[in-house]
Amino acid sequence: MAGETTGPTAVVPFRQFVLKVHSRCNLACTYCYIYAGPDRSWRTRPRTVPAATVRQTARRIAEHARTHRLRAVRIDLHGGEPLLTGPGPLLDQAAAVRAALPAGCTADFGVQTNGTLLTADIIDTLGATGFRLGLSVDGGTPGLNRRRVDHAGRPSWPAVSRAAALLHDRPEVFAGILCTIDITADPAEVYGSLRALGPPMLDFLLPHANWSSPPPATPGRASGPAGRTPYGDWLCTVFDLWWDGGPGPRVRVFTEILGLLLGRPSSSEAVGLSPVVAVIVDTDGAIEQVDSLKSAYEGAAATGLDVFRHTFDQALAHPGMAARRTGRDGLGDRCRGCALVEVCGGGNYAHRYRADGTGFGNPSVYCADLERLIRHIAARLKAEVTPNWRHPHTT
Repeated sequence: MAGETTGPTAVVPFRQFVLKVHSRCNLACTYCYIYAGPDRSWRTRPRTVPAATVRQTARRIAEHARTHRLRAVRIDLHGGEPLLTGPGPLLDQAAAVRAALPAGCTADFGVQTNGTLLTADIIDTLGATGFRLGLSVDGGTPGLNRRRVDHAGRPSWPAVSRAAALLHDRPEVFAGILCTIDITADPAEVYGSLRALGPPMLDFLLPHANWSSPPPATPGRASGPAGRTPYGDWLCTVFDLWWDGGPGPRVRVFTEILGLLLGRPSSSEAVGLSPVVAVIVDTDGAIEQVDSLKSAYEGAAATGLDVFRHTFDQALAHPGMAARRTGRDGLGDRCRGCALVEVCGGGNYAHRYRADGTGFGNPSVYCADLERLIRHIAARLKAEVTPNWRHPHTT
């Protein structure tokens, strides 16, 4: 790809820039790892990103694009809830980036929203300038979204359901749905209800957890009691419904694993060994690692860098970034020796943390669940592509 080199000193530039445009949220989801987690850095940051910070960030993105001769970048406007600013500032931010980019480099823009503030006018306004909008929900019914409430404890679903219907009618703007897994919910009901919303893409996200703060309903060790893989079992059920269900949305976690099993590189941090290509810029201009790290401890995502004093190339060299860009070499002994390492990749980096001095040098707290899912998908794939296959030692 343009701007990349090969060999042991390969430099893989950032291609995705996540710009925080609002540092607060109008919801108080019960499982939120940002506002209910150990990192409280959001409290001291500007509520909205100043225009000067946007302009400087745009200059840094353009500088990075020129240095690495990038032909395209992805810009995601996030929060908090980005639509708390209204659409006007989002259009201004996109215009600032587009104006700064060098000739021959294009930008794709996206907004990830909880949907409560979305209207037909906002969709029309953002869609007309090339934005695509992603929706965060836990399912396609009020009951499945019981954990997504506002600060007064009121359900967000009435507003979100209207947003989902609006996006369904604008498929060219609808980027997809992100759903955090709740294993107390019926996987068939969750998948069926989300599929009915008509998204082009679904992704099921494991709750951000680690060895020192285990996921709900999972013991504080990866394998747990023999055979206990609640998240893996949940995802296997959804996979079978998706695999056997005919045309439907792309489910990213499944297509990523299928691609890796077939020898393709990953494009997600959830699985695989591909280097990280995303970087965060917060509302104060701080350059940070991915937000998921904030679920581990205070300051886990911080780099000490900012767009006013530092380049994105300097961020590439930051030890925290480098640790997430070394592939197999960045994993612990147990992961490096695992037969599934090329597919699993150790799982999400944040999920490996343990507050005992080993830090992120552990397998994922979801290790057994990931193995369960990967082996299940591999078996289904093998049966599909080799239906008449027989083991050579059987009759």
